[in-house]
Amino acid sequence: MRILIIEDEARVADFLNRGLRAEGHYCVLSADGKEGLALATEGDFDIILLDLMLPSMHGLDVCQELRVSGKTTPVLMLTAMDGTENIVRGLKMGADEYMTKPFAFEELLARIEVLARRATDIREDSHSLRVGPIEFDRANLRVLLDSVPVHMTAKELAILELLMSKPDTLFSRERILSNVWGLQMDPLTNIVDVYIGRLRKKIDPESGPSRIETVRGMGYRMNPLE
Repeated sequence: MRILIIEDEARVADFLNRGLRAEGHYCVLSADGKEGLALATEGDFDIILLDLMLPSMHGLDVCQELRVSGKTTPVLMLTAMDGTENIVRGLKMGADEYMTKPFAFEELLARIEVLARRATDIREDSHSLRVGPIEFDRANLRVLLDSVPVHMTAKELAILELLMSKPDTLFSRERILSNVWGLQMDPLTNIVDVYIGRLRKKIDPESGPSRIETVRGMGYRMNPLE
């Protein structure tokens, strides 16, 4: 899973990062409330671990702004502030779970698994994506163009699913790299452009504009042409 950790206490953040990576998860760290909100809003994470006492922006406000923006990513609040009142406030702001420090790492893993299963259950009704004549069958990782199967590699499928998940949304090269390759910076190659070119050859009409629009200097977005 892709997990965003918003925690300003270096010792705790390092503990979470090392432990979760050892379990096979991919983690992104932020020690600032406003920065964490930006990452959570723009990124595609499976779980967000959110501290409350953060620089620049309180964790409760981060959670509230996240929900106002329409993000439904599960949020697990981690804080030393115990008590029923604080728990209720966190849940009212949109948190899905609440754990007080110190906590057992095994319990944290169990809570994350519960949140992940819950999110999967919610998404069961959206096993397929459709943009124009293109249908992406998420359950079987199959793409149909005008009802005809299109063979794609794993990376091509991952990029297409990302673009189709939010049609008309602009995805930067960095965001595509992060979601598909797990990279936080461009390795000074044109790997994203190469794969976009391959996708276009497979899904674009013979004439007319591409179904994947290039926004020069910014990135790509999916255009429903039909």
